[in-house]
Amino acid sequence: MADWHTVTQYTLRPIEPADRPMVEQVLLQMWGAVKVYTLGNLVDASVLPGWIAEQSGSVVGLLTYRMSGSSLDLVTINAYRSGAGIGTVLIEKLAAQAPALGAKRIRVATTNDNTDALRFYQRRGFHLTGVRADAMTKARRRHKPEIPEIGNHRIPIRDELDLELAV
Repeated sequence: MADWHTVTQYTLRPIEPADRPMVEQVLLQMWGAVKVYTLGNLVDASVLPGWIAEQSGSVVGLLTYRMSGSSLDLVTINAYRSGAGIGTVLIEKLAAQAPALGAKRIRVATTNDNTDALRFYQRRGFHLTGVRADAMTKARRRHKPEIPEIGNHRIPIRDELDLELAV
């Protein structure tokens, strides 16, 4: 695994049934919907397993995933404070759990405009494995018209970029 700093000030716990309303709220707030388009599929992230990061009794991060063959697909990851190590701790937890779930790799996708996510994942050992040209254009037209046309840095959102981490 990549060499990066681990922050230990967070408590991680699995998502429980009683957490589902909070998970839905986070997804709506951060993603605009509970269904997200990732890795070529429209997925209801509100029903997936995952991890909650807490600090002093407050939720500071959330990660959802799903199994897909021998891959663990990271569907959503949210940290309420950028640069505080929350996302790193969530990724480390998922990577530590992956072998017990029978996963050989963690897959994640992001859009072509999300340069912050590309930097984040690559610094944690993920490798670019594919580009689905115009995937977001097609997803907007076929599945989720609310996907914005313009994203970060005023870059048109067109493509989906795949990354993987061997575990």
